[in-house]
Amino acid sequence: MVIPNTPHRRFNPLTNEWVVVSPQRTQRPWKGQVEKVSEEKLPVYDPECYLCPGNTRSGGKVNPKYSGTFIFDNDFPALLSHAGEKSATDQVGEHGLDGDPATVRNLPARIFRQEKESGICRVVCFSPQHNASIPDLSDEQVERVIKTWIDQSIDLQRNEFIHYIQVFENKGAMMGASNPHPHCQIWATASIPNEPEKELASQSAYYAESQTCLLCDYLSAEIRNRVRLVIENEYFCALVPFWAVWPFETMVLPKRHIASLPEMSRSEIAALGNLLQRLTACYDRLFEVSFPYSMGFHQEPVNHGLHPEWHLHAHFYPPLLRSATVRKFMVGFELLASPQRDLSPEFAAEQLRSLL
Repeated sequence: MVIPNTPHRRFNPLTNEWVVVSPQRTQRPWKGQVEKVSEEKLPVYDPECYLCPGNTRSGGKVNPKYSGTFIFDNDFPALLSHAGEKSATDQVGEHGLDGDPATVRNLPARIFRQEKESGICRVVCFSPQHNASIPDLSDEQVERVIKTWIDQSIDLQRNEFIHYIQVFENKGAMMGASNPHPHCQIWATASIPNEPEKELASQSAYYAESQTCLLCDYLSAEIRNRVRLVIENEYFCALVPFWAVWPFETMVLPKRHIASLPEMSRSEIAALGNLLQRLTACYDRLFEVSFPYSMGFHQEPVNHGLHPEWHLHAHFYPPLLRSATVRKFMVGFELLASPQRDLSPEFAAEQLRSLL
């Protein structure tokens, strides 16, 4: 039962966490921070951009004059592939606290834990066009981007020390993008990061109990209900999750039970490309601005055994709340207690559908 117009909380079965929904909060006055909307029109090519074809990157390397997607190892990676293997001796450092190292060594290892972390960080430019985000690209260009994600996922998992591959895009300065040239990143990590690890535990527990896939069952219910469904085609759906945290958050799900990007067929690649174009164009129309967001695909862990419980999905987390200049801040109660949203997921889905 959905309680549309009164404060309530909803459970996220993917992470075993709750979110507070406060639909009445949209009526409150706003005298807080107002973002500036950039009036700058980006050129097709920017001679100062370190991601454009033929330009020199910050690390000194020169980009080729590429015509499709362009992939390179991040010049300033967060992780290094030669950071070393994890070791029990790395859990407690001799100087974990100020004071006598001998005292520190006697403290429980479960309190002061640290491990070496290895990984590979890559950047993927979507196209040579400096001003073309996903809704501006052709069908062929978007499909090429998806195929690049697939090729990179296959290539990265050949490294036996890699156990998770995260494809993600930060779009817009508001979401921390350091360069407007359309691009994403792929981080392959030796450990399974926090959010996928929570989703792995939940999906595994659901599968063990019911012998069915959590997200398959959830998607079937959403397709029947259609209240939170935004876009649907033969192979994919985009919807506002029942438990969404961000105002216009969406999740993209394949209708077929697949666990990773490389499992997609040609038809599914084309369908995903079409859906991503339509969804991002819908976002841009919402407040008539190039819509900022963080987006990422959650795939099954790699080199980590079989995962029949895992269902491929992508999360879109856009920050804008009321307009192009008013964003949602995750502060106060959200940081210290529980996530809270000001729009019901059903209202957000209705708003997005109306822009198709």
